[in-house]
Amino acid sequence: MNIVIVLGVLITLLTGVPVLLQLMRNHPRGLIVLFFAEMWERFSYYGMRAILIFYLTQHLLFDDDVANAQYGSYTSLVYLLPLIGGILADRYLGTRKAVAFGALLLVAGHLAMAVEGEPTRETLTYAGQAYEVAAEGRMDGRQVRLMVEGQPYAFGPAPGGGLAIIDLPATAPLPQVLPPGSYEMAQTADPVGVNIFYLAVSLIILGVGFLKPNISTIVGQLYPQGDPRRDSGFTLYYYGINLGAFWASVLCGLLGQHFGWGYGFGLAGIGMALGWVVFMLGKPLLEGHGEPPEPEKLKAPIFGPLNREWLIYLATIPCIGVVWWLVQRNAVVGWVLSVAIIASLVIIAYVILRICQTREERQRMMLATVLIFGAVVFWTLFEQAGTSLNLFAARNVDLAITSQATTFLGMPMGTPEQLAAAGVDTGSWWGWINSGIAAAQVQSFNAGFILIFAPIFAALWAFLGRRGMDPDPTMKFGLGLLQAGLGFMVVVWSAGLADASFRVPLMVLGLLYLLHTTGELFLSPVGLSEITKLSLASVVSFMMAVWFLSSAIAQYVGGWIAGLAGTETVGGQVLDPALALQSSVEVFRMLGYWGLGAGVVFIVLSFFIKGWAHGVSAGHGPSPEPIAPTLDGERQAVNPQTLRDDRNS
Repeated sequence: MNIVIVLGVLITLLTGVPVLLQLMRNHPRGLIVLFFAEMWERFSYYGMRAILIFYLTQHLLFDDDVANAQYGSYTSLVYLLPLIGGILADRYLGTRKAVAFGALLLVAGHLAMAVEGEPTRETLTYAGQAYEVAAEGRMDGRQVRLMVEGQPYAFGPAPGGGLAIIDLPATAPLPQVLPPGSYEMAQTADPVGVNIFYLAVSLIILGVGFLKPNISTIVGQLYPQGDPRRDSGFTLYYYGINLGAFWASVLCGLLGQHFGWGYGFGLAGIGMALGWVVFMLGKPLLEGHGEPPEPEKLKAPIFGPLNREWLIYLATIPCIGVVWWLVQRNAVVGWVLSVAIIASLVIIAYVILRICQTREERQRMMLATVLIFGAVVFWTLFEQAGTSLNLFAARNVDLAITSQATTFLGMPMGTPEQLAAAGVDTGSWWGWINSGIAAAQVQSFNAGFILIFAPIFAALWAFLGRRGMDPDPTMKFGLGLLQAGLGFMVVVWSAGLADASFRVPLMVLGLLYLLHTTGELFLSPVGLSEITKLSLASVVSFMMAVWFLSSAIAQYVGGWIAGLAGTETVGGQVLDPALALQSSVEVFRMLGYWGLGAGVVFIVLSFFIKGWAHGVSAGHGPSPEPIAPTLDGERQAVNPQTLRDDRNS
């Protein structure tokens, strides 16, 4: 039994039972439907996210920089497409139909990811003779060997460069040390498998585009204006998001490592299918909310027998091709984002200079813009979790929780090697606890910390708010950025703790995720709710679009930065673990300095611009913001004004 599963069950019981009781007693029944639907949707997304970078580097054998760029393109588009999905839902489909259609696309995409195809094969050619690079296992359990005359041999970097083959007999047809330039590495990919992967990713991007911006809107519609339960309802709803993300990393990571990529991705697809079933069966409990704004117009035929609704659905088919083309071209995605950034800044400047009528309106708009810039920096640092930090966990972290066999809850606990040394039989999967975790399961740390600490921070902000001591939004952003930077510096300062295999203790990475989570909780009560309150009413929808654009920018830049931490691999295995540790530490040092520097800038800036909110910010209005952290671009509190209320304001 896996230790993360044991701890996860305990955390879920302790935190989930009170949440379930509140859902059943105090809130509309429709919230239960949306809670479980979104929980399963986030389960599918974070299940894929937990193992995606490993799939790219180990199954498809992408170089680190290419894999991280592909990851950045994918996640950038995930945050861009909801802008279109929200517009289509508002004007035509309604949020319920958009969510249901997006869920179907996600089911198709995640299940297509379960089709692994043949792994990319790599060969070494020396003196005209090809030698196969054989690989077994996945993630941190991967082993790669060079096949010479039918025998597998480990290899590593040669002292003067090149490749050293370990324990190779003197009679072998190639030398023990291959100098640089004396050999060539070649890859043979399965084109069908690669194209199915890009098709799956395209379906997921489009599915998120329809679902993501709309399901939260329905939550707000369940409560009438002024209903005091609304803040609590959103907080409970976002607990479901974190619960889904936590178990996705735990279970999909476990299956992906020990049984196969298809099992991990497939479980994510099953989770999304369950979310769709819950959502469809729960339609009566939504009490008619989320329906199309003009049902008759939507159903009226406009092209032969086809009505507007079916034309929208069918239009996604060519869109799949467009996204399929874009996601493979990181540079094009970068250009699209660059144009969007420039256009957004020009429009914001025009609004501030020409549309705003008073000094207060201008300063509020400027404060909203400052917060957006802060969000870009923070999420760029934070979103290293799915790329450089995930690879770092597999390559340079000792993932064993225990140093020797022990007991937990009366059961033997340790890694299989530790328990075997203690004479414990590990032949069956039950009766003992495996204290070694899969690299992808480290992704559960953030969600687990959220489940534990979110109530504590909610109480803290309420306590400070009642006393007029709740920090202003710029100060909170600065403190959050400081913690994000400090998290990376913890790894830098702990590099000297690495063992002979160049692996640092797991607690180092755990402390990084703890600091990143507390930093997130400093930003969570601000975020999107501040944008909706600070923005001019006539441009609030545009400013929300810019907020989500900031997440897309962070994902893209984060993918590029993660590529800087990459190192040479053969067969998906790092050639030089010492160099991998050095490369990661150098990049983490840079990120740490950026985070600390940006945090200091925001803290100092807060003393000069804290009055720009003019009474509408968290801690300075009638009540402190509710805390409702999530694990993606929606990671912020949701104000009593819902997304749709803000669009219509």
